[in-house]
Amino acid sequence: MATLQIENLPNDFQRNLSELLSRVELGEEIIILNQGVAIAKLISIRPSSNRRASLGLDRGKFIVPEDFNEPLPPEILAAFEGDEE
Repeated sequence: MATLQIENLPNDFQRNLSELLSRVELGEEIIILNQGVAIAKLISIRPSSNRRASLGLDRGKFIVPEDFNEPLPPEILAAFEGDEE
């Protein structure tokens, strides 16, 4: 969990607000300190926006076939290349 000294707040926020908010959106909590004492926590107000928590939810629902890296059959390749007849 990241921390932020209140003495540095104006400078940190001017330079890093966008980065801090992105980190919070991903689920990280930012602790704000005043002379080394925690006084506040910056957290997301939307738990559903925690993109990290959703990673891996579909694990095991899709198996990569053995021929995944093999060349496509000619009829499928033609469809991708716009050569459909």
